[in-house]
Amino acid sequence: MKTDKILKDQSGVALVIALLMIIVISLIGLASSSSSIFEVKLSGNKRGSTDAFYTADGGAQSVLANIGNFNTSSGYVPVTTGSLPVELQSESIDQRFTAPDFSLPSGISFKDPPQVTIYHTTINSVPRGSGFSAINFDYSYYLIDSVGRDQMDLSLFKSNCEIRQKMVRVIPTLQGGY
Repeated sequence: MKTDKILKDQSGVALVIALLMIIVISLIGLASSSSSIFEVKLSGNKRGSTDAFYTADGGAQSVLANIGNFNTSSGYVPVTTGSLPVELQSESIDQRFTAPDFSLPSGISFKDPPQVTIYHTTINSVPRGSGFSAINFDYSYYLIDSVGRDQMDLSLFKSNCEIRQKMVRVIPTLQGGY
């Protein structure tokens, strides 16, 4: 008889159920706040990597805009294959220019400017599919290597981006072009 009375006594059950519900709701709130913090960090990283990409691309494009950067008689120094980055050692590079001029539009500046290096190659053949005559033009091939960094000071770890572009300079010969 005593056991029936104990089993039928429900005082305190509501408290246990309420405590369990509070724990479940707290865990859901903790998980959602953790998820939103992760999403904020992820979007910050995306912003930083996009910023680094546009900085590197801006460096490459501003160097391309100045034809003086491709005059190998000034500023270019000879290089050996061993002094090149590993991924460039298979290229036919003979000279490097590490201080090209940036041609930025007025009002545009970099907080942390990109590091741009121009490599001159020994290739001088006609570009494939160009339709140019091999006797009327000379060709100089270059690799533009631009490394950009995140321009914001919001995080401890800044994003980096490296862009490498190939460029051919078409130079008319003394015989003249078309």
